[in-house]
Amino acid sequence: MSQDEQLKKVNILLSCLDGSGSASEYEAIKNLRNMLGSELPSILSREYEKSRKWQQRCSYVFFSIRSSRENLDAVKLGIKALNDRSKKVRYRACMLLAWSLSKDALGPLQQAKVLFNDEDTLDNICAAIDAIENKNSNYFVDRSHSGKIRLKIVGDSQE
Repeated sequence: MSQDEQLKKVNILLSCLDGSGSASEYEAIKNLRNMLGSELPSILSREYEKSRKWQQRCSYVFFSIRSSRENLDAVKLGIKALNDRSKKVRYRACMLLAWSLSKDALGPLQQAKVLFNDEDTLDNICAAIDAIENKNSNYFVDRSHSGKIRLKIVGDSQE
C-alpha cells in the first residue's frame, strides 16, 4: 500500500470516530491502532484540534484513554480537553487523566477547578485528582473508596 493510499485509509477510518459507540466506530479504532500503533494518540490529538463536533472530540479523547499510561501525547490530549466547551468531553478528559495516573496532570487539573462552576465537572476534576494522588484509577468511579467499583478501560471491542 502506497503512502497516499494509507493516508486515505487513515482519514476514512478517522471519519468513523463519531462518538456513536457503533460497531463501525470500534472496528475503525481497531484498524487505526493496528496501522498507527503508538502514533495514534498524536493523530487523535491533531483531529481533536480540528473538530467542531463534541461527539467526535469525545471519541478522540475516549479512544486515547487506553494509551494514557505510556503515551505522553494521550496525556497532553487529556489536559487539552479539560477546557473543552462540552461537559461530556471534559468528563472523558478527567477519566483519561485518572487512568493515566500522571502527576503531570495535577497542575492542569487544579487550574481547571477554578475555571468551571459546573458541579459535575468539578466533581470529575476532583475525582481525577483523587485517583492520581492515591495512585488508584478506580477512585475516579469509586468516589467513596468502597473497593467495590472498578474503572475498566475497554480495548477494541464493545464490552
